[in-house]
Amino acid sequence: MLRRFLLSLFLFVFVAVPASAEDWPAFRLDPAHRAWDGAGDIAATPKLDWQFDTGGIVESSPAVVDGVVYVGSFAQALFAIDGATGEEKWRFPVGGLLRASPAVVAGTVYFGADDNKFYAVDAATGAAKWTFELGPGGQQSSPAVVDDVVYFGAFDKYVYALNAGTGSLRWKFRVGGGVLASPAVLDGVVYISSIGGILYAIDAATGTRIWQMRARGGIFSSPAVAEGIVVVGSDDGNIYARDALTGDKLWTVRVGREVFSSPAIVGGTVYVGAHTGFLYALDTASGAERWKTQINGPVFSSPAVTNEHIYIGSSDGHLYALRRSDGGVAWRFEAGERVWTSPAVVGGRIYFGSHTGFVYALAPQ
Repeated sequence: MLRRFLLSLFLFVFVAVPASAEDWPAFRLDPAHRAWDGAGDIAATPKLDWQFDTGGIVESSPAVVDGVVYVGSFAQALFAIDGATGEEKWRFPVGGLLRASPAVVAGTVYFGADDNKFYAVDAATGAAKWTFELGPGGQQSSPAVVDDVVYFGAFDKYVYALNAGTGSLRWKFRVGGGVLASPAVLDGVVYISSIGGILYAIDAATGTRIWQMRARGGIFSSPAVAEGIVVVGSDDGNIYARDALTGDKLWTVRVGREVFSSPAIVGGTVYVGAHTGFLYALDTASGAERWKTQINGPVFSSPAVTNEHIYIGSSDGHLYALRRSDGGVAWRFEAGERVWTSPAVVGGRIYFGSHTGFVYALAPQ
């Protein structure tokens, strides 16, 4: 009980302190997948500050560090873009589609591509640092980097832990299906799901399983951890909440369609989209619905949360800003094609990509 209390206290402090994200270094912001910037609100319809043509569909969600936007594209390259001007700084070619989102830590960009390789490149120059060869299957999940270890999953049915400096293997863990979900890492535990329909809690140091939860369908959604709870969506039309320590059931909410969107847990509320076309706001403790808002298309994008708003993309070709208070639409920006990427909110700007092949930067009017 004491351990549970201390962990809950730690998690509460970790997620409750407002943050102003000067950087957004990875998918869902940080290893716990908070996706929370306490001071990044754009309340009124924004202006398009710039757009950058990658030459291929963009499903990779941008990372933003030190004023540089890092994002992958179906043009088989990772791009580094000046966040202020939208000018290309460098590109790193790969041998396959680049769907996953990069993580940028300590001057290095970490990412995988559909060429069965995982890369580390210099954030300033784009020069290769190391490459790790994977098994067949192509796609990898977006990585999390914690304490000089890179964690990610791949379609070869393994979860990997690599030395961040050298790329050497620390451990790998066999799962029951390919992995598209990004790992959430907190307090020495890696939470990751697979399309085999299982959410795993794995010891970050040893790669041994702590607990697992089986859904009734594949899991493409990436888990989020906060307030002692891990939440994830499933292809079976359910949103699951489990005790982060034990894996015990806390609640399950049925929405009736696939949940590819990854949740954000902020201030006692879970925000997550679904193929129903709705964004849901659920009570973290009970799963009770606070509100839901129709955004007119299957939702692959995952929400970014600020003090007053939630920003999320839709398959209807728009990025939406919804009020946290009641889910009302504050504004929407037309990108022209499906927005499956998850926005990054940094320094008063919102960065995201779409199936048009463009990366967009929105700023206040």
